[in-house]
Amino acid sequence: MKSLLSITRHFPRVTGFRALSSASGELTKVDVNEKTGVALVTLNRPPVNGLNLELLTSINKVIGDLEDNKCRGMIMTSSSNSVFSAGLDIMEMYKPNQERLKNFWTTLQDTWIALYGTSFPTAAAINGHSPAGGCLLAMSCEYRVMLPNFSIGLNETQLGIVAPPWFVASMRNTISQRLTELALTQGKMFKTEEALQIGLIDEVAKDKAESIAKCEAFISKFARIPPLARTMTKQQLRGKAIQQLEDSKEKDLEHFLFFVNQPKVQKGLEFYLESLKKKPSN
Repeated sequence: MKSLLSITRHFPRVTGFRALSSASGELTKVDVNEKTGVALVTLNRPPVNGLNLELLTSINKVIGDLEDNKCRGMIMTSSSNSVFSAGLDIMEMYKPNQERLKNFWTTLQDTWIALYGTSFPTAAAINGHSPAGGCLLAMSCEYRVMLPNFSIGLNETQLGIVAPPWFVASMRNTISQRLTELALTQGKMFKTEEALQIGLIDEVAKDKAESIAKCEAFISKFARIPPLARTMTKQQLRGKAIQQLEDSKEKDLEHFLFFVNQPKVQKGLEFYLESLKKKPSN
């Protein structure tokens, strides 16, 4: 079978995973450290890792492969130097094909369930801005290390969008109920130091290499912890939020489809896309 990936000095080549790619190249690159069994998963959909159906499908499949291959831990990062993930791809929601829209949302649900509930330890090396769905990916990991001068948060209300209950649960389980309420109602984005102060991230690193090293150090703490005990403890802490989504997936999908197809929401998305076109390119 094909190796998943481009190999780095820190994560030497291993084989045994299925290749995950699109016509335009690999959407997720996976490098596995042969000594530790820790996988480095790099989001690779330029320019901003917008979460479209294909990228979400790729992330979900990677997590499944790592589960099947008894991964010892996973670090998620980005191939971009300025954006971890800009969140959900608005083009999936603007004047959508309804069948694809359904697949998009159910795949997002499944990806969150898979990432939030992994049996192995997870960490995010946040090497760029991380709004909305990008923040969700980071919060779904167990540990977060972020570079300076970037921002992170669930800013949905600024776009006239309501964060689903499982987005809310992810933030509430990371920071306090009170801070979650203030952050979500304001659609607040936190600078790196602010995020550290409120516990939205765990450490700050000077560069990407250091952020990955700090994530590896976190995962290494579990080397002597019996995996089953660790996994079951994690499931006790996260299982309720996962089960709530499992029990309401159809209702959650129906609510999303109804909301996205509202004329006012479509007009808002159109306005936002037009504003992006007017921004000067760097």
